[in-house]
Amino acid sequence: MTNPKARRHNAILRLIASGSIRTQEELSAALDAEEIRVSQTTLSRDLRDLGVVKAAEGYHLLDGPVPAMRGERALARVVAEFVVESRTAQNLVVLHTPPGGANAVAQCLDVADWPDIIGTIAGDDTIFVATPDASTARQVRERLERL
Repeated sequence: MTNPKARRHNAILRLIASGSIRTQEELSAALDAEEIRVSQTTLSRDLRDLGVVKAAEGYHLLDGPVPAMRGERALARVVAEFVVESRTAQNLVVLHTPPGGANAVAQCLDVADWPDIIGTIAGDDTIFVATPDASTARQVRERLERL
């Protein structure tokens, strides 16, 4: 079953990143077009939680893709909210999320800048986390599970 909040947050981030959202009403209509129904109160809370700000030219993200998602605490929150399964495959940690959740997790991992992580690749619901070797992949997976 898809996590509605994760799906909604991912859609908001994607729509804001497109640069075409100028008002909360436009954002609400764009979400509605994707069959994501949300109240004004919830949408306002989501925007605040995601670190979205409104400027004269419209909504945008502060200082990077997910400004509110910095550090270990933020990563722990995103992992707890989005990651439903983790596995290792050689030097990769493979993370699974509900549809639409992978990008938020990958962005937080990138921002966290763990020295054992070489890079991430995110699809819609799967993230490949590259590490130098199989042993490090197991350590990264265990660290993520402890979050």
